[in-house]
Amino acid sequence: MQKEFCSRTLALVGEEGVRALASASVLVVGLGGVGGYAVEALARAGVGRIGLLDGDVIAPSNLNRQILATTSSVGMKKTDAARERVLSVAPDCVTETYDMFYLPGTADGVDLSRYDRVIDAVDTVAAKVELICRAKAQNVKIVSSMGTGNKLSADFEICDISATSVCPLARAVRKGLRERGISSGVDVLFSHEAPRQGEGRTPASISYVPGIAGLMLAGHVIRDILKEKGGREG
Repeated sequence: MQKEFCSRTLALVGEEGVRALASASVLVVGLGGVGGYAVEALARAGVGRIGLLDGDVIAPSNLNRQILATTSSVGMKKTDAARERVLSVAPDCVTETYDMFYLPGTADGVDLSRYDRVIDAVDTVAAKVELICRAKAQNVKIVSSMGTGNKLSADFEICDISATSVCPLARAVRKGLRERGISSGVDVLFSHEAPRQGEGRTPASISYVPGIAGLMLAGHVIRDILKEKGGREG
């Protein structure tokens, strides 16, 4: 099973690349529409250890966009649903769960230095700023998702946060980081599409947009692991 599991990946990245992915560790913070798809891609690529962090449970309103959300998983902790899904695909993957909301007051509950890389898929500005600052202070590579709500286009790009524009969340995160002495050197995913006006105060969403963002974040991390540790990265 294990040989067949990685056969297509092996054909693309070589034995050294497969070993690099298997020895890598990635923490995904936030397991919603973006983070869930990032976890999916990391597991299927053969990343050996994945940290899963979220304090929420799956709700019916998640069904339109979150890969972890099914009618049978509603009410489950997102960390439990994510662990179950990872192991159903990649049973050799080591999963570590953190049933918590990442905020400045709870950040001590997870040691980022235990991971090679962090994917930030949380929603709040304070959480993003704290996570980015701590990752940089501990020399842990991080890539952070900016706003994906109220969008119909999935024309995302990954760039330095100093090059972002239009996105209100990116603007708020830039401000928060500047107050902490950081103005550049942070990889982020963002879109030039201005957020559409949704009905009500809750951000609107469509099925494919968060998923594409999550897959792009995972792809960014996977290619970086291959580039750093070996394998045919292109």
